[in-house]
Amino acid sequence: MKRDLYIDFAKGFATLSVIFIHTVFWSGQFYVPTEVRVMSLFFDVVLFYALSGITSGNNLEKTFYRLLKLQITYMIFVTFLFFLDYFFKVFGLTFFSMDWLKSFYSTFGGKYVPQNISIDPQWQNLGNWYLHQYSNADTFPVVMGSFWYLKVYYILTVFGVLVLKFFPKHINWFIGLCIALTLIFNLFPQYYPNGQVGYVAFYFAVFLIAHQMRGKKIPTKMIPVLYGLVAVALVGMFWYYGGDIFYKLNKNKFPPKLPYIIWTLFAVVTLFVGYNRLKINKQNFLTYIGNNAIFFYFSQGISSSLIYFIVVPFKDDVNWILLLIPVYIVNVVLAVIIAEGLKKVDAFGWKCLEILRKKTASNPS
Repeated sequence: MKRDLYIDFAKGFATLSVIFIHTVFWSGQFYVPTEVRVMSLFFDVVLFYALSGITSGNNLEKTFYRLLKLQITYMIFVTFLFFLDYFFKVFGLTFFSMDWLKSFYSTFGGKYVPQNISIDPQWQNLGNWYLHQYSNADTFPVVMGSFWYLKVYYILTVFGVLVLKFFPKHINWFIGLCIALTLIFNLFPQYYPNGQVGYVAFYFAVFLIAHQMRGKKIPTKMIPVLYGLVAVALVGMFWYYGGDIFYKLNKNKFPPKLPYIIWTLFAVVTLFVGYNRLKINKQNFLTYIGNNAIFFYFSQGISSSLIYFIVVPFKDDVNWILLLIPVYIVNVVLAVIIAEGLKKVDAFGWKCLEILRKKTASNPS
């Protein structure tokens, strides 16, 4: 089956957008205006869930095998991250001091300074990471701060393949159910549940709607209608909630509430408008990133942590625009370099697992 380069292109664009979001929302909190930070949410992780819906099918075996491979790749990465974090602390305590380490971690902000730093490895953290409880990685705080996406992705993919396999004629009913639940949670916030329910209700609707778009093309005459509806929704949002809601959009993201949902409609509509209309015929930088999106998603957490050490010395002396542009470029370059390294770490991890498999396999009788 010929690979749809538009999907890779859109994934690459979404990945660069997430890198920009994490540039302005993490280290950017020191110098980037709030308006710019909020505007960055126009193209957010909702695009990844929509793209997953477009590319997902009803093959249970293939889907669960893909999720298993992703889980193993994730475990290889967090194992690497765990030892990277641990050996840095050993290095700091051996060659410098506890005060030096705390001064290092204070670069990320006071709340990210560990209270207890020990040369004893905290194995429980690694176990929690394996089970998707994202306790902070002290040396790279952005990593775990961006991993909420992965847990929701697993849930959506499992639910998605079950619905597509066993209820193919009732997909629209599930879309209606998810939209109805999302509206109920927002109209009656006292009933908005804790945990993952709010995330799944909204993002599963996006996932299934995207699947229904698979292979289709939005008619040209419908494009201005859709963008018009988005504009009406945005105007209605500001009219109902007031202008201050603009500055609260990020708080409405976790879990997704109606203002943030409306804010993401432009990105979703743009994705669907370009699907089967914008032709990408050759591989390029964005398609390469999209084809390796998981490694870039891992790497951007590390790179977005490292750029703190560029931002903090210059945040008070350089105009925010003149600082943001090179910092974002450095973040992207670091993400590319680290992603290439993580691909090699992943390949090494799989080789080790293959050696273990052969060593522990039962000999044929």
